[in-house]
Amino acid sequence: MSHPFFKNYGPISILEIVKFLNLKEDASIKDQVITDIKDLYSANKSEITFLHSKKYKDVAKETKASFCITTETLKNILPKNCKTLIVENVLVAVSKLTSKFYPDAINDNFDETATSILETNFKDKIKSGKNVLVGENVSFGSNCYIGHNSIIEKNVNIGNNCSIGSNTIIRNTIIKNNVRILDGCVVGKHGFGFFPMKNKNLRYPHIGIVIIEDNCEIGCGATIDRGSMSNTVIGKNTYLDNQIHIAHNVKIGENSIIAGQVGIAGSSIIGSNVKIGGQAGISGHLKIGNNVEIGGGSGVIKSIPDNTKVMGYPAKKIKEFLRDNK
Repeated sequence: MSHPFFKNYGPISILEIVKFLNLKEDASIKDQVITDIKDLYSANKSEITFLHSKKYKDVAKETKASFCITTETLKNILPKNCKTLIVENVLVAVSKLTSKFYPDAINDNFDETATSILETNFKDKIKSGKNVLVGENVSFGSNCYIGHNSIIEKNVNIGNNCSIGSNTIIRNTIIKNNVRILDGCVVGKHGFGFFPMKNKNLRYPHIGIVIIEDNCEIGCGATIDRGSMSNTVIGKNTYLDNQIHIAHNVKIGENSIIAGQVGIAGSSIIGSNVKIGGQAGISGHLKIGNNVEIGGGSGVIKSIPDNTKVMGYPAKKIKEFLRDNK
């Protein structure tokens, strides 16, 4: 499946990739066309993937990719049909290669294509406030509203019966039906992805998007980053309170409720029917199960199984928290 918004400048031969990453030539690697770079979950035979942590060993064993960028210590996790490219720093190598496939995804400068909605075909279709701008490759369903001073930048699809508040910026996002995004939100900009270097930090290109499913509400001042490699997803009928940050690649299930000032770090997966109290923080690359309740102010640093209530820092089962804090 082609990317919905970012242009893929591939294919690139595997021998060209080896040379580009300054790797030693390996006689066992026969030349092959590589069409894309993908995560372990979605990569297929014509694509290259990466493995940088043992956390992903189970999915790594099942990857269908023909090639994987990894380290000497992790290479034996991968299946025999997946040849390895050994590097010192996996994520830096992946960042460089992703930039070669998707050079347009590195920077998020202001959208030069944006123009007043009054100068577009949407002027009679959308009820909008003053100073609303719309970029290229934007579509709207019926019965949509946009508040004052908002910018729907390029690469946005908005469904039916949606309301966008004032002073909101949206980019690289698919919004389904009956969604309300309140004032002062930023949705679809790149996440906090970079690698500290000696003289200059290396920015990681974000080629994922944001998907907001039906019947969601996003509170005032929320920031939802687009995915770096996979997509950031907000499930159906999920409500986010004010001042929430959802980092890149986070996936939130259906019917979840998240209170104000919660922060969810990158690549964590939140189940369905989850309730998270205000000012809680969830570390990255965790899995929070279905029907989980997390108390306000908690610090979650480990994955949480289904049907569990936790509280405190580090977050523990609610009965343990109450016992320890009598």
